[in-house]
Amino acid sequence: MRAIQITEFGGPEVLTETELPDPVAGPGEVLIDVSRAGLNYADTHQAENSYLSKTELPIVPGGEIAGMTSNGRRVVALTSGGGGYAQRAVAPAATTFDVPEGVDDLTALSLVVQGATAWLLLRRSVNLLEGESVVVHAAAGGVGSIAVQLAKLWGAGRVIATASTDDKRKLALDLGADVAISSTEENMTDALKEANNGRRVDIVLDMAGGSVTDQSLAALAPFGRLAFYGMASREKPSPVDPVKLLGRSTAVIGMWLPHAFRLPGGVVHRAMDELFTLVLEGKLRAVPGGEYGMSEVRRAHEDLRARRTSGKLLLDPNR
Repeated sequence: MRAIQITEFGGPEVLTETELPDPVAGPGEVLIDVSRAGLNYADTHQAENSYLSKTELPIVPGGEIAGMTSNGRRVVALTSGGGGYAQRAVAPAATTFDVPEGVDDLTALSLVVQGATAWLLLRRSVNLLEGESVVVHAAAGGVGSIAVQLAKLWGAGRVIATASTDDKRKLALDLGADVAISSTEENMTDALKEANNGRRVDIVLDMAGGSVTDQSLAALAPFGRLAFYGMASREKPSPVDPVKLLGRSTAVIGMWLPHAFRLPGGVVHRAMDELFTLVLEGKLRAVPGGEYGMSEVRRAHEDLRARRTSGKLLLDPNR
């Protein structure tokens, strides 16, 4: 089968198209003929071995796939440790979800990582309450574009989006944000308060890191919460001082999707069920960000790293 393989760590140049044997499903796994794979910013970290979970070489990258099982089920799935950039892949049965009729591959792949992440951030990490203000950084991205929509659906009083270009800010407004500001504001603390009519903000969803995180934390109102779920800038924020959190009655919460599968009660499955329902009811939509063939995968990673993308990116393993 055709696949992308990494045999040494680095940037987009380490992604190499090759022929590999078909994978074999083990106990508790499902073999899937891949129609589309998801391309995520986390994949760029995996390629350089800077992700939360360390990578063993060689590896076929890619953590999410859509396709057909051998018994004719149309599914979307999270793989275990990679394997998605290929014509066939295996995934744990526990992280494989049936795709309802009327939901396309783009939408299914938008929901299984980005949608579930946005759901968990708002429902579980920050516990959004009706009327609260919500800042969504990178609001035109995969998680951000869904988080904007969910925050409005679930009663946010004011949704403040940040994005790097006019087109991305317009997209955020089209998705329901009340205001959209530049992600390159020199003083993000003041910019967020101004965007919230002079008031401090209640919730920040942050995947930027560095000074954006520091300044967003400084913009929180008492009992405000910042949920940190990525570090796209590749810059660490300043250390968090618990005394300052106490003095401001604020909180910082980290969130990594794999941990959610350890929660009792099938939380991720509940999230997926609700997200699929919202899509079928016309209340939630995926934002297409572009599709790449196997020979274009290096360009896809270059586009991700350069923040040139918006919405959901797909890889077609058959072209």
